[in-house]
Amino acid sequence: MSTSKEKIEFKMLDHQRVGEEHVTFKLEDGTMVKVKVDLDRVGIATNYKNPDGTPHYAVNASLKLSIIPSERKFFVEPDAVKAKSPSPPGQMFS
Repeated sequence: MSTSKEKIEFKMLDHQRVGEEHVTFKLEDGTMVKVKVDLDRVGIATNYKNPDGTPHYAVNASLKLSIIPSERKFFVEPDAVKAKSPSPPGQMFS
């Protein structure tokens, strides 16, 4: 007797962002936290419905956080700076 179940097949759906790309929060110490959610892949089942008869979706999403301290400073190890090649002529960084 076979116990294998039929696989659920999905049709991949294209998607587009509606609204802002980031949601930004300001913490009481002045730090800004930017949150971005992206959809990596979305599909709708072609051979399966939810028990209530509604379509069944598979959604893969990712979350990106950006933390911007109020001082707007960051640190790197000295070796990381030495390992980089010099900037091309005409580029200046302050």
